[in-house]
Amino acid sequence: MSSPLPGPSRWTTLRRLFPVPFRRFPDFLRDMTARYGNLVAFALPWRSYVFVNEPALIKEILVTQQHAFSKSLGTRVLRLLLGEGLLTSEEPLHRQMRRLVQPAFHRERIAEYLRIMRRDADEFAASVRPGLPFDAHAAMTELTLRIATESLFGSDESSAAGLVAQAMRVMMSEFPWMLTPIGALRSRLPFGGTRRFWRARRGLDAIIFDLIARRRADGSARGDALSQLLALVTPSGVEGRNEDEQLRDEIMTLFIAGHETTANALTFALVLLAQHSRVGEKAAAAASSGEEEYIARVINEVLRLYPPAWIVGREALRDVTFADGHAIAAGTTVFFAPLMLHRRADYFPEPDKFDPDRWLGESPPPFAYVPFGGGARRCIGEEFALAEIRTVLSALLTRFRFMLEPGASLQTAPLVTLRPAGPVMMCAGARTWPKRDAAC
Repeated sequence: MSSPLPGPSRWTTLRRLFPVPFRRFPDFLRDMTARYGNLVAFALPWRSYVFVNEPALIKEILVTQQHAFSKSLGTRVLRLLLGEGLLTSEEPLHRQMRRLVQPAFHRERIAEYLRIMRRDADEFAASVRPGLPFDAHAAMTELTLRIATESLFGSDESSAAGLVAQAMRVMMSEFPWMLTPIGALRSRLPFGGTRRFWRARRGLDAIIFDLIARRRADGSARGDALSQLLALVTPSGVEGRNEDEQLRDEIMTLFIAGHETTANALTFALVLLAQHSRVGEKAAAAASSGEEEYIARVINEVLRLYPPAWIVGREALRDVTFADGHAIAAGTTVFFAPLMLHRRADYFPEPDKFDPDRWLGESPPPFAYVPFGGGARRCIGEEFALAEIRTVLSALLTRFRFMLEPGASLQTAPLVTLRPAGPVMMCAGARTWPKRDAAC
């Protein structure tokens, strides 16, 4: 018989997490693991949780015992925006749709997408005005939206960037509330945020359905994700779902997920390189000489410190016993947080230090570094995202040095994704080779 898992009292938990638990999780989890270790149980009046910060147990959740778990409440809430797409669907629908979409992310397709990535990154770099402050997060969001829609859908939808950004802001602000006991009720009542959310969703739906109609009228097969879906999602849909409904959900998922996390990662990268000028100079030299291995280490380190997919949850479908003997009751929300996992000092010495060269040493154990998840639901767009981050960074670093504007700092918001809490004001100084240019 397993012993009870350690953790705080229900009163301590409620006091620390009230009124919106999700927003308070990072500080709470940091304190709880310091006190109780890397497996912590806690409960609110409406839900029981187990936080897992141990790689071997994370592997059990994602791989060994994956069928004992379903998606968590947080993912179900995302269905309000994304529907039953790759990110939110359960088996067998997820497995069927992944097989349909997978060819659009094969390596030969990524090689073709690189041409679009390079062109769009170069055009963005040409638009940067040295010395003129700009919001790096807004700029990266617009750029990654353009790259995602041109490569995955064969159509530049960056004109909709404002609407997409607004929809994401509304969704991000509403998401933590939707995870509370009043979440379901709140989504149905005419609160200002609720009205803004449904208005934003209708606007996004209009963009998606117009995109589907235009491509059907065009009739050409281009080998991108949209062509793949149009060719293989039949009029009867998948698992009995309506064709247009299924297409809408998959395209919406790719539309949103295909640029949001990448924009966040690029923003974090620019800030970290601005804050660590010696690493920034080395990265620029590597980009100029085509030394992709160093750029890859920089990206690894950015995703270690600021993983956009910062928290991953599952719900136990039945009583589960881990290999170490710990038991989880059915209905418990089990989750892990790469934001915490990636800063374990026993795997990453000086965990808060931005040090790309740490990746020259011994690799951390399996499932200690999981910026793209793991197992059967590992992010299908991982190679796409890494290629895009590498391409955009290389295009920018060979041309500019980036600095934060005076008084600017990076504040993060742990919401659906880990993203900047507000505008990230930076400026660029034109880079001259071989000598260093003047400050902007």
